Amino acid sequence: MQYLVWGKVKVGRKKGKLLGFPTVNIALHKNIPEGVYVSKVKIDSFWFDALTFVGAAKTFGEKNKKVESYILNFNQNIYEKWITTCMLKRVRGNIKFNSEKKLVEQIRKDLTVANNFFAKIKQ
Repeated sequence: MQYLVWGKVKVGRKKGKLLGFPTVNIALHKNIPEGVYVSKVKIDSFWFDALTFVGAAKTFGEKNKKVESYILNFNQNIYEKWITTCMLKRVRGNIKFNSEKKLVEQIRKDLTVANNFFAKIKQ
């Protein structure tokens, strides 16, 4: 099942950037199962490949749910822009990791899943 959310990009805690995966953050206004999704993000009239986390980051003890997208091969400041995120495929649920190192290892695995997904649909 696909989920579609939209919102204005807000400044987050910058944890993703510190871990090497800068994300664009929007508020969650729908009931979507928490976890990581292969996704597409629309900025202006262009769609970009992405990996998106939906939920409250258990590893960092967060309570507020949000949508955080790591847009592949993208490096622009889009704070305050309206974006749309379409979740295409659920990769995994929301997991609490014992360390940031373990989280980064899992994000790399998740990115492999996303890259393989996009490579298949572009054939």
